Amino acid sequence: MKTAVLLFTVVLIAVLSECEMVKFGQLCSDNSSNRRRTGDKWGQGHHGASRGGRAHQGLDIVCNDGATVYAPFDVKLNGKVIVYTDPKKAAINDGINLSGEGLCFKLFYVKPDKYSGVVKKGQRIGTMLTMQSVYPGITSHVHVQMCDKSDPTKFF
Repeated sequence: MKTAVLLFTVVLIAVLSECEMVKFGQLCSDNSSNRRRTGDKWGQGHHGASRGGRAHQGLDIVCNDGATVYAPFDVKLNGKVIVYTDPKKAAINDGINLSGEGLCFKLFYVKPDKYSGVVKKGQRIGTMLTMQSVYPGITSHVHVQMCDKSDPTKFF
């Protein structure tokens, strides 16, 4: 009997943990459902997609150039992200490190209003940069990357 109760308790905790998993709120002003980038001439936007000799380490959420980027939940802003070292990509070489809800993640291709402080869920973080100026024809997007480079898909 004790084994059955223990097993039930473990299963119940696992189910409740899954139900309480963090979900990202709306990231982009023109994409209320956090629609993901599928494919275009530059590649695909899912975690693990091929990038030549490497795997894509994030998840791309569709966001038009110039759109407002929002906090997906209450977050702490933890500094600037340098995306590229190539000066030809300077127009989109910005992003932000964030933490909140027990997660550590980065948003690429976003010009934040500030690099430190706290932003509440749904408040403005910054502006989507002009991806079309560097990658003509790409589906413009915010790249979401976990700090440990694990797959962020389950949070969407």
